[in-house]
Amino acid sequence: MNQHLTNFLKFLVFLSIGSVILYFVYSSQNSAYIAQCELDGIPLDQCSLMDKIKADFGRINYWWILAAFVAFTFSNISRAIRWRMLIDALGYAPRTVNAFLTVMLGYVVNLVIPRAGEVARAGVFSTYEKTPVEKVFGTIVVDRIMDVLYLLMIVALTLFLEYDILIAWLQPYLPEGSIWQSKIFLGLIGFGIAAVVLFFVFRNRLSGTKFYKKIAGILKGFSEGIKSVMSLEKPGLFILHSTNIWVMYFMMTYLMFLSFPPTASLSIVACLMVFVFGAFGIVIPSPGGMGTYHFLAMQALAIYGIEGSDGFSWAMISFFSIQIFYNVIAGLISFALLPVINKNYQPSVVNTEESQRKHVPTNTI
Repeated sequence: MNQHLTNFLKFLVFLSIGSVILYFVYSSQNSAYIAQCELDGIPLDQCSLMDKIKADFGRINYWWILAAFVAFTFSNISRAIRWRMLIDALGYAPRTVNAFLTVMLGYVVNLVIPRAGEVARAGVFSTYEKTPVEKVFGTIVVDRIMDVLYLLMIVALTLFLEYDILIAWLQPYLPEGSIWQSKIFLGLIGFGIAAVVLFFVFRNRLSGTKFYKKIAGILKGFSEGIKSVMSLEKPGLFILHSTNIWVMYFMMTYLMFLSFPPTASLSIVACLMVFVFGAFGIVIPSPGGMGTYHFLAMQALAIYGIEGSDGFSWAMISFFSIQIFYNVIAGLISFALLPVINKNYQPSVVNTEESQRKHVPTNTI
């Protein structure tokens, strides 16, 4: 099948999935909003969730939105510098501006076909920097490995800070009795221990299966990725930029909180919970997290007393401002600037033999 047709079909599939999820989220919230209007004695012809969303866009503080854009920009600058450090370790000397612009271009591609942005990012960067695309893609693998590790640390921090609140939120879905709170915790620990024991007991039998090879490849990729980071010339600077990426991501969410009156008074810890839920919404394959981000962000906001219609409005404001407006504009500008700033650019190579000593995984996960 023609590759363009395949990509178009993928786009339709992911767009359909995201649209269906978003439609059901909107429909359920619209029904709840109309029911609340009936209780409050508001005429139904004056009760439309879409009208409320439009009104909410009109009452947000756009200075905080602009500040969120700045935070996101600083995050992506750190991402570009971190990525360039990995490529430097291979013996090349790319320009940071090319790394930054191709990162922004990748976000736009992800809006069309989820996870295709990384491939596009590697291909476009390789074209302008004259580097082997497979080596560039290997550095992106390490880049994503670091993101996964940081996300796991943030999830652990959130569980530590808000464990009781999460359990209270889950309580209606659990059998009666407070003992289930401890059972969940103990069950997770027990499941983890059992999984590790079973893995080592049956690893010889499992070693020939595709599932085992896939898991082994992922673990090997994590191991090689961490080793490649520690072999960098300035691993401390790499960690600093990695930390800044996620600090700025969090600040972006908090600034979006401040922009919307119903969420402006929520605590930083509440923002952390919404940030984690929203991050998983973005990770789930749909265009930019469409639908999935809205649903999970609303669930997190509900924990802290933000009603469904306000939660949906905040999710729409956040999603449209960053995922659509910022990423599309920045991506189109990057697409236009790349050929201009590279018109007379000649990439330089520091030492291509470095790649033999400082390995970066190229075919894992």
